Amino acid sequence: MLNSHMQQNRFKNISLRASLGLALALSLTLAACGFQLRGVAELSFKTLYIQGGALSISRELNQSFKSNGIQVVKEAADAELLLEMLGEINDKRILSLSGGGVVREYELNYSVNFRTRAPASPTWSAVQTVQLRRDFSYNDNALLGKQDEEAKLNADMRSDAIREIMRRLTAIKPAVN
Repeated sequence: MLNSHMQQNRFKNISLRASLGLALALSLTLAACGFQLRGVAELSFKTLYIQGGALSISRELNQSFKSNGIQVVKEAADAELLLEMLGEINDKRILSLSGGGVVREYELNYSVNFRTRAPASPTWSAVQTVQLRRDFSYNDNALLGKQDEEAKLNADMRSDAIREIMRRLTAIKPAVN
């Protein structure tokens, strides 16, 4: 009985060491390929004024700024950077039809336009456009499921657009006096 218990402990130790070794090897492999978790964006400003109409991404964009330590201010004079949200477009088009003329596949498109400027500068940057596209199959027999899938794809595109806006804002460097 004691010998069996010792063998079980030895097997657990070997299994634990193998698991730790595998985790270490996987971590080193991911680090070597340049993979890193999404973290806080390295933005060159701490205050931001957003102008323009409210968009479907406005709330989530404000939350992203907050989580990155950026304060969205109420007055343009209090901001280090001005961000103008010019508009967004959601579009859905038929991608393919069956032989009987029934829709089989849709293409979803989302684009958002914005521009920036320093408060001291009278000149806005060029308008930047973030465009995203998703395809999804369609079936009238699964209408509710396909509507849910479409809503999730649209939400995913909006989240991707916010990450792209944040990535582009990290490229803005402060003016050197």
